Amino acid sequence: MTHYQLVSDNKRKSALIVFFFIIFITGASYLMATAFEYDLSLVGMALIFSGLTSFFGYWWSDKIILTISKAKPANRGEHFDYYTTVENICLEQRLPIPKLYVIEDTAMNAFATGRDAKHAVVCVTSGLLARLKRSEIEGVVAHELSHIKNYDMLLMSIVTVLVGVVSLLSDWMLRASWGNSRNRKSKDSGQIQIIILITGFVLALLSPLIAQLIKLAISRRREFSADATGVAMTKNPEGLARALEIISQDKEPLEVANKATAHLYIADPLKNQLTGIKMFANLFQTHPPIQDRINNLRKIA
Repeated sequence: MTHYQLVSDNKRKSALIVFFFIIFITGASYLMATAFEYDLSLVGMALIFSGLTSFFGYWWSDKIILTISKAKPANRGEHFDYYTTVENICLEQRLPIPKLYVIEDTAMNAFATGRDAKHAVVCVTSGLLARLKRSEIEGVVAHELSHIKNYDMLLMSIVTVLVGVVSLLSDWMLRASWGNSRNRKSKDSGQIQIIILITGFVLALLSPLIAQLIKLAISRRREFSADATGVAMTKNPEGLARALEIISQDKEPLEVANKATAHLYIADPLKNQLTGIKMFANLFQTHPPIQDRINNLRKIA
């Protein structure tokens, strides 16, 4: 498989997940509103509220994450390989050169953020720069620039809004339904109505979890996409594959990372190793297994 085929395959799979996510959100919202006999305008209210809170996070994402991460601007002389690989890739891909930052931490990781290519930031840890060769740093940098090029921050912000809508809607409806259910007349509680009501309760309880799982699935798929797009930039899949191997051997968690920012990094910065059946454990991860990513990269012709 060529890197172009891998990029195309990942784009198609990401689009399918997002499509079915929107179908799920729409269907769940409609069924919950029908079951609890509420006006669908509640969906609009939830969308506006969730959208506003997510917008502010998206618009100032670079400043927020850099402050949380205690990152400092990179220095061309001190971080020469890092600085010049970013410049070379951006010039070749005709991308604006992002602001470059470094986190002083021996843990190995990297992330990209920013609302668009003109306001983008790439940040790596000092541990990553100290232990990787130039070709491996190039692979990591290309992966992070791919997130910028693919507008992954915008996509994940939209997904966050949709998750927020379902969570708010289910919470509002569950709270209000207890009072309203007492006022319903028994003659209106036909068999179909009871089925709809039970379905609404189940959806209200499970929808936030389902939505969160789909969000995590999209996040994992975007990592595969960034790997493939990064290789399309460098034409060197082995550089990123070796970098991921070395990063996977580093068991040190990144101190400044937390659950809210973990999905931004090239590898799980919290080093969460969920036990249990592999398929179910992976459902709750922000990143796909690194070995799967390495295997994909080494299949590229």
